[in-house]
Amino acid sequence: MSAGTLLVIATPIGNLADLSPRALEALRAADLVACEDTRTTRTLLGHHGITARTVALHEHNERAASAKLISVLLQGKTVALVSDAGTPGLSDPGALLVEAAHRAGVRVSPLPGPSAAAAALSASGFAGERFLFAGFLPAAPAARRKALEALELPWPVVLYEAPHRIAETLDDLRARFGDEREVLIARELTKLFEEVVRLRLADAPAWLAGSAHRQKGEFVLVVAPGGAAAPAADPERILKTLLEALAPSEAARLAARITGAPRNALYRRALELAK
Repeated sequence: MSAGTLLVIATPIGNLADLSPRALEALRAADLVACEDTRTTRTLLGHHGITARTVALHEHNERAASAKLISVLLQGKTVALVSDAGTPGLSDPGALLVEAAHRAGVRVSPLPGPSAAAAALSASGFAGERFLFAGFLPAAPAARRKALEALELPWPVVLYEAPHRIAETLDDLRARFGDEREVLIARELTKLFEEVVRLRLADAPAWLAGSAHRQKGEFVLVVAPGGAAAPAADPERILKTLLEALAPSEAARLAARITGAPRNALYRRALELAK
């Protein structure tokens, strides 16, 4: 029996109408749907009358769940991989399963669609030949400020942030990049109370305080590019800087995003430097 197919499917980040017809057809045809939270995904599937079997694949069980799903795929089945919202593998689980599928010779087919990072960047108006997706910054204030030291770059930087940390993060961005640097704040993208605003970092606290609703919801930030003369990202230097405040695994993850260097190599180097 030939191996099956792993479908990596982007799902809506808020508005259910953003699920593409192709994604809908694929979910209906899948033998199994691997998802971050089965309750969330069943709500989406139920909305469209889909009764596919679901199985949990999240950050706490991803390695074990991936091994079981590879066995299913090697039996010739079709598995659809989704996250709670957006594109799997972007600050969401899924990368381990996709890597395992490649190594097992399983066909991997992406069904592109919603992504909060891409949506916010498209609405920012910050031009650049490239951008950095840094995901969530460290939650601890000292570690967050240390991570920001490596993000002075000549292209836009996309960040995710939780509502209970958004005010602190905006303050840290202002302290690091100055009053005049602009930022796009995208709150609750594609949802009923969506807000998208581009302003100076100096004006961000006042905007945030302008409504009680702005202390809630999911945030994407796009920081304007820095000076064109910014130095090229040096993986070793950045890794050493991040290790001053972060664990080796987290330092390697963020350094890989900033520099494009291989995460596994950076992690091995981080372990050496941490000894």
